[in-house]
Amino acid sequence: MNKRVISYLLVIFCAFGFISCKDEGISSVTTVAETSVLAESQTQAIADTQTEVQAETQPIISETTVTESVTETEEMINKMNIQVGDTNFTATLENNQAVRELLSILSEGPLVLELDDYSGFEKVGPLGFELTRSDSQTTTTRGDIVLYNGSNIVIFYESNSWSYTRLGKIDDLTNLEEALGSGSVTITLSIG
Repeated sequence: MNKRVISYLLVIFCAFGFISCKDEGISSVTTVAETSVLAESQTQAIADTQTEVQAETQPIISETTVTESVTETEEMINKMNIQVGDTNFTATLENNQAVRELLSILSEGPLVLELDDYSGFEKVGPLGFELTRSDSQTTTTRGDIVLYNGSNIVIFYESNSWSYTRLGKIDDLTNLEEALGSGSVTITLSIG
């Protein structure tokens, strides 16, 4: 389509040139075939120039480098450290708005929380701030970390079914129940 538009423009340009030459008393006749050949050669020159410009503006960074960089960044921010007393756990985080907001807060430094036992299957405590909710009916399992009512964090050591926003899951559950204990517990959330 670009060649057709360029060809029409060149024909119009040549027609104006012919008219201006006639007005100056110059006798010049250009045939339709000559105009067509001229338009085609100019169209090809424009296409060649476009190809050269595209070749010169190709990105310097390869797709592989960009993909590796994005993957490394995702790996760095999809983990959270949880310290319970002297025991450290790592959790793999979900990809949702609440997690992004929590990571933003944790990027400023560790968050120390007091969690209380609830019904013998979870530890729950206030965050001290609200996170964006995307609650859905969920059946939790050991090690699940969820947001409850937008402002409470819950770590499960048994199963429960309720409407929560998933935040993540503890990777290695070894000694989880022992670390959480039977009463209140202080935990520290951090990244990096």
